[in-house]
Amino acid sequence: MLICCTASPTRAFATAVPLSDSTALPRRASVPTALIVGASIVTILLVTAALAQVVAPYPFDQMHIRDRFAPPGLRYLAGTDEYGRDVFSRLLIGSQLSLLLGVIATLISMGIGVPLGMLAGYSRGLIDEAIMRVLDIMMAFPPIMLVLLILAITQPSLMKTAFAIGILSAPPIGRVTRSVTLDLMSGEFMEAARARGERLHYVLCRELLPNVWPVLMVEASLRVVFAVLLGAVLSFLGFGVQPPAADWGLMISNGRAFVEKAPWISLAPGIAMGLTVIGISLLGDGLREVLDPRLGRRQ
Repeated sequence: MLICCTASPTRAFATAVPLSDSTALPRRASVPTALIVGASIVTILLVTAALAQVVAPYPFDQMHIRDRFAPPGLRYLAGTDEYGRDVFSRLLIGSQLSLLLGVIATLISMGIGVPLGMLAGYSRGLIDEAIMRVLDIMMAFPPIMLVLLILAITQPSLMKTAFAIGILSAPPIGRVTRSVTLDLMSGEFMEAARARGERLHYVLCRELLPNVWPVLMVEASLRVVFAVLLGAVLSFLGFGVQPPAADWGLMISNGRAFVEKAPWISLAPGIAMGLTVIGISLLGDGLREVLDPRLGRRQ
């Protein structure tokens, strides 16, 4: 209630005037919980991976033969493996490889899928059909089979695995980009760009890309999760990072033979991988809720 006081020659009186909804102060939209939790987990993971060499109590490949299969304790926080190597130190170093693989693979897929998707949505016609049919053919192959086909040509390595996963993730990103581009084509800014006779490079980079980018940020977070999981699967099968590297998938694969005697060898990287997937997924959901006005919360 707003109290309005009006003065007159004889007396002053007060009247109560209700505030309408149109004059009420707008409330600030709250930050989604998923975004807060996801950003916190991802930040901790990134800081830990960046400082892994400093935080790790032992070199990841240092062997303590007398302490083989030592259970988790004060000296070895996550225990040791069959060679006496500290699982916690290997876990920290492995976070660098897993996150690096996810980021590189996502950048490769974005670098391929985004230009193709924008070009297909902008050009339409024969170019659109040709690009989308190629992407459809790539998506028809099972993910593991396509990646194994690429890796079978040369010796496995981190960069080759990232490149293979990036190629595999390019078609979904291209389809998402094309869909968003088609929605933007009817916008006034696109009509103005066509009326000015702007070149294709200018339209794609200066007009479409800034408007497509919010949706691509959400898609990129999902691609990072996919790359981390697929990279772990490839390492588990022996087609990813090779020993003695400290990769989470490789650690799980090596520890499966001792799951009854020393379950912490596989359990520790499994938990770390689960937290990474949960954190990045929550971050993507939070970004989608913030960037997509149709899903925004009204407080």
